[in-house]
Amino acid sequence: MSDNRYINAAQQRVLLMLTMLAGHEVHGLLPSELAKALRTSNSNITRDLANLKEAGLAEQREETGGWALTPRMAHIAVTVLAAMNKAKTHLAEMEARYSRQR
Repeated sequence: MSDNRYINAAQQRVLLMLTMLAGHEVHGLLPSELAKALRTSNSNITRDLANLKEAGLAEQREETGGWALTPRMAHIAVTVLAAMNKAKTHLAEMEARYSRQR
């Protein structure tokens, strides 16, 4: 159970926006689509997108005006997968070491 004293609506909205943008890398989502889906104002979406852009996590598509995740998000996912694979290899090596009979 989380401590609600630390939950911030604006931060939660930005995190939801990140998950919404996933899968829309080619055309992006329009700010109006994001505002409607997140049930918030256009000004909140403009502010949120500006912050995601500043963090290097979202960018606007010139062709459509939609917003999409940047390659940085994919790099983060690849880094997580690489760490998991490294851990899996380490565990397999440990298991082999412990299961050897002398």
